[in-house]
Amino acid sequence: MAMFSLSSLRGGRFSLFNPYPRPQLSVARSRSKKLNFRSKAITLFAQYSQAQDRFSSRLQDSIGNLPQLVEDIIQTSINTGPRGALRLAQGIQAFLGVGGEWLADVSKSTNSSTGLPTQMQLGLLSPLYLRRLFERMGATYIKLGQFVASAPTMFPPEYVEEFQNCFDRAPAVPFQEIQAILRQELGRPIESVYEYVDPMPIASASIAQVHGARLKGSQEDVVIKVLKPGIEDILVADLNFVYIVARILEFLSPDLSRASLVAIVKEIRESMLEEVDFYKEAANIESFRRYLEAMGLTRQATAPKVYKHCSSRRVLTMERLYGVPLTDLDSISSIVSSPETSLITALNVWFGSLLACESFHADVHAGNLWLLRDGRIGFLDFGIVGRISPKTWAAMEVFLASLASEEYESMASALIEMGATNKDVDVNAFARDLEKIFSSIQELDTEIVVATARDTTTNATAVSANVVVDERQMNALFLDVIRVSEAYGLRFPREFALLMKQLLYFDRYTRLLAPNLNMLQDQRITIVSNRRSSYRDNFK
Repeated sequence: MAMFSLSSLRGGRFSLFNPYPRPQLSVARSRSKKLNFRSKAITLFAQYSQAQDRFSSRLQDSIGNLPQLVEDIIQTSINTGPRGALRLAQGIQAFLGVGGEWLADVSKSTNSSTGLPTQMQLGLLSPLYLRRLFERMGATYIKLGQFVASAPTMFPPEYVEEFQNCFDRAPAVPFQEIQAILRQELGRPIESVYEYVDPMPIASASIAQVHGARLKGSQEDVVIKVLKPGIEDILVADLNFVYIVARILEFLSPDLSRASLVAIVKEIRESMLEEVDFYKEAANIESFRRYLEAMGLTRQATAPKVYKHCSSRRVLTMERLYGVPLTDLDSISSIVSSPETSLITALNVWFGSLLACESFHADVHAGNLWLLRDGRIGFLDFGIVGRISPKTWAAMEVFLASLASEEYESMASALIEMGATNKDVDVNAFARDLEKIFSSIQELDTEIVVATARDTTTNATAVSANVVVDERQMNALFLDVIRVSEAYGLRFPREFALLMKQLLYFDRYTRLLAPNLNMLQDQRITIVSNRRSSYRDNFK
């Protein structure tokens, strides 16, 4: 192309230096221009015709799908009912509020010399203002923001990073309203079921509230998880609205179907609605307890027993477990002689559940993973679980083994097998990029806070240590893996993101409780199944 441009330029200059060219050359050039014009016209017409045909084809396909779309919208609207109108009004109010914040910020920025930042140029669709809008919209959108933050395989990294700030904090519901829900759900007086219920909640999140209680008769200590009033209606209305918008967008722009927009919304809706159905959470707990019994692990670990006679879709009554989080080193040392052994137990129980249980605990942060007073590991809160397919786990086994042995070509092959891609991937180049990422995993900062206190009567000094887990750093590492993988056209299932996040949690616990332990290489930890070698051979 460069030579053609140069010769054309020279031809032009040559004609300028010869103001009297021969007539026949002019005629030839004239004919050539006409032919070129006709050729371009024919090409443009052909391109226009092809574009028109594509548009007509898409339009026909869309028209063919229109009845299904209309039926879907009508059915979803019927399921939503009048509550949809109320949520729409609340949504408009939130939109105007955040819009006012954006306008105020824009007016400040226009007065500065730096110009309008990129965040503001995107308006309310920017990560910052969209996160603010979600927080104003309440429970559903806070949960939706948390889903975005925990699913870097599905969403752009800027949004994943911003929605890390979408905290699940909410004011407590008055105890009178909690009592009303308990009476309604139990179908009998509260006093006939519980000896007492503590009016002060143990915890209050956007969807549920937890109270301590004691059962009538058996005098067992329990916790009651109560779905907040009206929250299910709000969730259904909001998620149905998001679903309708996704359906319309895919109808108007069929290219979005390649990005699986509706499929993503369906997965979000299914995941979030599971959290407000305590029958499903109870089933998750019982499945985990069956796994512990079948594997003979009940002396090493437990999950709270569910009391079915005082549980329902909106109320979950569970055994109250007493213990400390796995980040409380001082308390752990007072319960067991070897915190490292307790950590190994937790790792083996969790890794075993990936293969032997119907679902695995997908939220093992410090609030949900305790060392109990009797020395067992307690797994709490099964609202978020994962289900892993045999194909994903097979690749995950090779991935973990490769990470431990630093065999990055095997790791790249495993990730390619796990991810969906429509193009060939350069395994060697991918492996080199992965090596750059994982070589930095040991550089993640883990802040250990040590506190001392002196007893004035005995003059004894108590020392406690705690670990501050920087989830931003954890997610930044994982986002690096996602970014590099997407550059090679790979998209991973959500289970991969869930598994990786739990591994990063355990890595933090290891740094505090067993700093000399190599989680992926220690022979006392059973990470992979006996099938690993055969899968490894397939990836070579």
